[in-house]
Amino acid sequence: MARYEQVQTRVRATPRTWLVTGAAGFIGSHLLETLLKLDQRVIGLDNFSTGNRNNLEQVKQAVPEGQWKNLRFVEGDIRALDTCRRACRSVNLVLHQAALGSVPRSIADPIATHDSNIGGFLNMLVAAHGAGVARFVYAGSSATYGDHPALPRVESEIGRPLSPYAVSKYVNELYAGTFARCYGFDSIGLRYFNVFGPRQDPNGAYTAVIPKWVAGMIRNEPVHINGDGKTTRDFCYIDNVVQANLLAATSPDAIGHAMNIGCGEQISLNTVLHLAGELLHATVDVEYREPRPGDVRNSLADISLAQRLLGYKPTVGFREGLARTLDALRKDVA
Repeated sequence: MARYEQVQTRVRATPRTWLVTGAAGFIGSHLLETLLKLDQRVIGLDNFSTGNRNNLEQVKQAVPEGQWKNLRFVEGDIRALDTCRRACRSVNLVLHQAALGSVPRSIADPIATHDSNIGGFLNMLVAAHGAGVARFVYAGSSATYGDHPALPRVESEIGRPLSPYAVSKYVNELYAGTFARCYGFDSIGLRYFNVFGPRQDPNGAYTAVIPKWVAGMIRNEPVHINGDGKTTRDFCYIDNVVQANLLAATSPDAIGHAMNIGCGEQISLNTVLHLAGELLHATVDVEYREPRPGDVRNSLADISLAQRLLGYKPTVGFREGLARTLDALRKDVA
């Protein structure tokens, strides 16, 4: 039996109380759904600044009524320490996903990014430590690697941040390490690479490339690429990220680490468009633009540390994940 299957069996056998911040968001709602299906008690925290109530409705439709009743939802903001403390009461494990994502958003409004991603993160550390939480797993980012030229990205080698968002995610890791040294409060960071899948918002100024492009293709709208399309990313389907969170929350070996969560596969933006067009049986109208400030040229994860410490093994590759995402987006756009 694979490590993740063993963890799921153990989690189901010993129900505990989990807090998922950003529970109405893309990643948070998938974590919420998985935990409820494993008969866990879950507290969900979200202020709906980027989260979507429809994501919660989709979770409700996906789980039996008895499991849905194991959710207690708190509408609140991680920038308020009292809210964080209230959410952390009687919690065993925290999966901290709440943040303002997007490099362009952070460049447009660095103060909002700082307040949520640094101030809110610190509030959550203080609240979780004060409540005696047993395990704190938080969402990091590959943006932490900044301008370091080496590929694949290895956890011990980072460069200078290229955006306020990258700064905020690096500061999270610094604070996590400081809390371990000063207060004995250990945590685990997961440096997400380009996560994609169902429930990722295809609309808005700061949406990710896959849902934005696919929704445009379904609507027969032109697709815009920043740069020449040869920029590469390590795209990671949402199921792999859910796996990593549950493994991190239960692993005895990964405490104090921040580790890459990707698939170890380098895919160009042009390839994404080609495959999406192939799966949709659509002709893609592409318009190339100037590269965006703060974007890295190439990205690729070395996932050997997560494999060794967590037993992490991506189970859904890019093509399969893209096909699943297209199916979901077809319904959403329709």
